[in-house]
Amino acid sequence: MRTPGRGSGTAHVAVLAFPFGTHAAPLLAAIRRLASATPDTLYSFFSTADSIASVFSAYRHLPNLRAYQVGDGIPEGHVRVGKPEEDIELFLRAAPANFRKGMERAVAETGRRVSCLVTDAFFWFGADMAAEMELPWVAFWTAGPASLSAHLYTQHIRQTLGAGLGMEGRQDETLQFIPGMSKVRIRDLPEGVAFGNLDSLFSRVLCDMGRALPRAAAVFLNSFEELDPTITADLKSKLNNVLNVGPFNLTATQPRAPDESECMSWLDGQGRASVAYISFGSVTVPPRAEIVELAEALEASRVPFIWSLKDHLRENLPEGFLKRNETRGMMVAWAPQEEILKHAAIGAFITHCGWNSLLESIGGGGVAMMCRPFFGDQRLNGRMMEEVWGLGVGVEGGVFTKKAVLSCLHLLLSQERGEIMRDNMRALRRQAEKAVGPDGSSTRNFELLLDIVSNA
Repeated sequence: MRTPGRGSGTAHVAVLAFPFGTHAAPLLAAIRRLASATPDTLYSFFSTADSIASVFSAYRHLPNLRAYQVGDGIPEGHVRVGKPEEDIELFLRAAPANFRKGMERAVAETGRRVSCLVTDAFFWFGADMAAEMELPWVAFWTAGPASLSAHLYTQHIRQTLGAGLGMEGRQDETLQFIPGMSKVRIRDLPEGVAFGNLDSLFSRVLCDMGRALPRAAAVFLNSFEELDPTITADLKSKLNNVLNVGPFNLTATQPRAPDESECMSWLDGQGRASVAYISFGSVTVPPRAEIVELAEALEASRVPFIWSLKDHLRENLPEGFLKRNETRGMMVAWAPQEEILKHAAIGAFITHCGWNSLLESIGGGGVAMMCRPFFGDQRLNGRMMEEVWGLGVGVEGGVFTKKAVLSCLHLLLSQERGEIMRDNMRALRRQAEKAVGPDGSSTRNFELLLDIVSNA
């Protein structure tokens, strides 16, 4: 139960969002849930103009949740040099000062001093900002416990493995020295932990984050304790108040755009667990050669499919593919993914294994997964999905080839092992539903998060 305090009418929570990728949307979903539960607490959400326009567009207004734009850090007249990380680097360099200005503006407009600082966990500087303002710092990790553990253990991993001295020939060594990660190989780690450019922007950001997080009053995640109990227990021994409060797709309903392509009605005419659904999220784009290999495998397999692929990428498909498969498959620019994954006709989900997609699959109707990871935590998610939870398979060799996709489709849709994976997925869904239920672990953790945030 929440105790009387600032939550009764004087609390003002400043929320600092990372405006790139799929970070801001799940943070906003969590903040909206907090705001709905504590109507007397004011929440000020800070992000760039583009980010705010994107993530707020689907939601109805809440009187105690306000959005404030902050600068993107790109100097006037700046000419981009073409580095993929350039916009992020410019944003992060200016972020502390821009967020401070934004909070000063919010305090002046509302008359309420900030009482708690909630930030994306990427913002390691949140620890210092909160200390200067004499506030509790609460960090949000948008991915899962395993990837958080990898970044928390970065220094230990490097010291144990001798990272930077060369990982050649050692990629299949497992992380036996980290609780819950005994089946994770070096190759499954995010770039910049033990291999790759250890001095890159993201490597430095995540390493700094790992060092700063023990100073947080709480770290909350879009996950549930029953998914990774050993890893979660270890995180709790190293951080204050590790709170799994998800899966968000089972705790909040976001308004959905209409199903203009009529995917759901098409699925109604398909057999049980017979259809492959293909999507790589809003950021990831497979190389052209892999799109061709995947398309050729789908055509050769004769498996019905729904493929969510942006219109401008269709030129990468084999010539005549759309015409030859127009009665057996659907090619759409956007698909209602959560609803599709819940449909009984879906038997396989071909995915990059991003965290949100993985959780949506768990929340679905029991869909085995085929994982082709690309970057970040995707390889780690894929390894946990395959070797720890038994929910699917990774693509042999780590890239799409016609032979590898055909083999995976046969396993997932035509073999007993595929049905076992779907059973595992349904069992995990039941655990997730229990976690977000009235007496579940995620519900209890959310109540604690409410106490920390609104009674600071």
